[in-house]
Amino acid sequence: MLMALGLFVFSIPTLAHDELSRKASYRHVSTPRMGARDATQFTGVGDETVSISGSAFTELSDAEASIAQLRAMAGPATAWSLVDGTGTVWGSFVILTVDEKRRALWPNGKPRQIDFALELLRVDDGTGIGRAA
Repeated sequence: MLMALGLFVFSIPTLAHDELSRKASYRHVSTPRMGARDATQFTGVGDETVSISGSAFTELSDAEASIAQLRAMAGPATAWSLVDGTGTVWGSFVILTVDEKRRALWPNGKPRQIDFALELLRVDDGTGIGRAA
């Protein structure tokens, strides 16, 4: 298991990603001062997003069904727990986007390869035990 989003497990039979990026932002406001640099103050944690992407080969996985399952999970805007393969809980995330690109088509139009990308947004307050550092 590479990761799990709720009950969806990222692995070779479903979708094995080969790239994961995580971006966190932090809010600072600045106040102008005469003759000096602006004063800044930390006002809180901003958005945290996780991007997961990879390629699935239909001979090895059921990528079409897996992508359909992720689209269904995104629909009701439910927050899902994101856990990596080492057991680290990253927090609760909603699915913002599910992107797919079908390539190397068979004569009947079915893809041999599906490139996929997910964009997740963290929605918990980050105070839970076991959150990712």
